[in-house]
Amino acid sequence: GRIRGFPHERGNWATHVYLPYQAQEEFLELLELLVSHARTHVPSLSAMDEFHLSLSQCVVLRYHWIEPFVRCLRERLASFHRFFCVADQVKVYTNENKTRTFIGLEVSAGHFQLLELVSEVDRVLEEFDLPTFYKDPSFHISLAWCVGDLSGRLEGQCLRELQDIVDRFEDSALLLRLQWEQIRCKSGNKYFSFPLR
Repeated sequence: GRIRGFPHERGNWATHVYLPYQAQEEFLELLELLVSHARTHVPSLSAMDEFHLSLSQCVVLRYHWIEPFVRCLRERLASFHRFFCVADQVKVYTNENKTRTFIGLEVSAGHFQLLELVSEVDRVLEEFDLPTFYKDPSFHISLAWCVGDLSGRLEGQCLRELQDIVDRFEDSALLLRLQWEQIRCKSGNKYFSFPLR
């Protein structure tokens, strides 16, 4: 049911820079509670299989730009250290053309370090004449998604109930304190990792 954000064209590679998050068992338990509750409002919700925090929009790179792009990223990100952030605020998002709705956990601490990372990623994107990240980003980890704009059904009462589940979940304060150890760039079917110091 997913719809491409831009048409597929030979030689064009969809590219995305992000922080990968390896979900632990307790996180998946919390996810299951949240998704099963949210499905009472929106039955078509699907839980995400993988988790990450975006540092760029999805952009299009020509194949021959991938290597220089990755090299520039590596140089720009080399000085960054590992850091923590807290993602504990439930929020509803839609993509730009309103074809998909997401439930995510928004970052409440660690915003400054994320903005610093985005600023370096943006500089690389500008060098390649690609769109930079959103002006006032809401950093988050998407947990579940559905087709269409169903934000109206998830906001308000449902959102309050989901936040309540997060706040009451055993050890959620510890669980939702995330340590970032690497940045990743996915271009088509290629993955590149940049370890944080």
